Amino acid sequence: MFKKQVYNDLFYTLISRLWRLISGPILLLFIPLFLDPEQQGYWYLFASIASLSLLADLGFGMLVLKFSAHEYAFLHFTDGGLLAGDELYLKRLGSLFRFIIRRVILLCVIAFPIIYFVGIAFFVRDGVLNVYWIPWSLYSFGAMINFFSNFVLFFIEGLNKIASIQKIRLVALIVYTGIVPVSLFAGGNIYALAFGMLASACFILILTICKFKTVLKQILDISFSFFYDWKKEINPLLKRYMIGGAFGWFVFQIYVPVTHYFHGPVYSGKVGITLALVMSLLDISSIWIYTVIPKINMFVSKKMWGNLDSLFSQRMKLSLGTYILGVGVAGIFLLYFNELWIFPQILARFLPFRVMFILFACYLFQLIISNLAIYLRSHKQEPLMWQAILAFCWIVPTTMFVAMNFSPEWIFSGFLSSYVFLIPINLFIFFKCRREWHNIQS
Repeated sequence: MFKKQVYNDLFYTLISRLWRLISGPILLLFIPLFLDPEQQGYWYLFASIASLSLLADLGFGMLVLKFSAHEYAFLHFTDGGLLAGDELYLKRLGSLFRFIIRRVILLCVIAFPIIYFVGIAFFVRDGVLNVYWIPWSLYSFGAMINFFSNFVLFFIEGLNKIASIQKIRLVALIVYTGIVPVSLFAGGNIYALAFGMLASACFILILTICKFKTVLKQILDISFSFFYDWKKEINPLLKRYMIGGAFGWFVFQIYVPVTHYFHGPVYSGKVGITLALVMSLLDISSIWIYTVIPKINMFVSKKMWGNLDSLFSQRMKLSLGTYILGVGVAGIFLLYFNELWIFPQILARFLPFRVMFILFACYLFQLIISNLAIYLRSHKQEPLMWQAILAFCWIVPTTMFVAMNFSPEWIFSGFLSSYVFLIPINLFIFFKCRREWHNIQS
């Protein structure tokens, strides 16, 4: 049964990511073919501004997954789709869900009006408000629905329902990648992005409610008169997540807006589309770790250190191997097949090859750090806050300096150079915390 579940988790997550990997290049083909260079810049500016929602999340989503997995470690699903086990943990799980929903609604009310008017400010500055305010309104509303739904999905994934959630994500992704190319082909330009976001977000919410309404009603009913002060347990950890996450957001999200500001929408579009390509490979490589996050947290909850280390080591190797293989395949294509058919026209919208491979190197190092972070944070600890601040203090000033004084092709030089000290620091933290938390004798 366990092996079958592992297979299903991997299979449906892989299918979802492969669909993203296949549909991504299709969209990357359509964007340069059906948008002019300026529209391409605003296309990726929409996504960059909407990513401000990460400042509202700041790791709360992963906390939701981890905490629900820790509670679920002492429960199980029946054949009827309901939860069974220790009643105390059922009540705790229900009260956790109530806490999450209240917190997410508050985040939506505060964050998304701010995000919306940040976008409006960009359009006013560029003198294009009359062109982009309607599609931006649709897009930002869809982003808010998606933001809310994702927290519900994180909670359910913590109940070891990775495969079920990936099916929902896959359907929503198919909807998105169906609407966007068709809308572009029909002349919808930037509206294609808005329609795709709004439709896929609504599908995620509707499918989640239909699929899991029974079990969610069960835990809400059983915990109706039960109170547990989750603030005392979650807020201290969330504060460290928020600090590290806020600094981390700037590290990963500044490149398109900064390039747009200093070098205009055409070059920011090149930065955005190149990042999308690299992130699609990172997305595929991360499935090996992502699909076992609930299991990792359950091992920690039960203090099964040997099982934890064995599983993590195996998935870490698979993750890095997948990424390196993907970079090799991409390198062969870019070097030997770049003159075929319409690819020269398409590749002209990307950053030069040498810059692309700098990004590949950056995200290889980041993949290592991200996997180590998943292991450490499964212990309900956040020892990486200060390294996130250090990364910010190096990367943001160097990126701004380069953007102001050099060719935009150097925009990622601060990002790459940061790993000279970030990799050793993260490895030191990992082995130190693992030894102390597991009481390992040196």
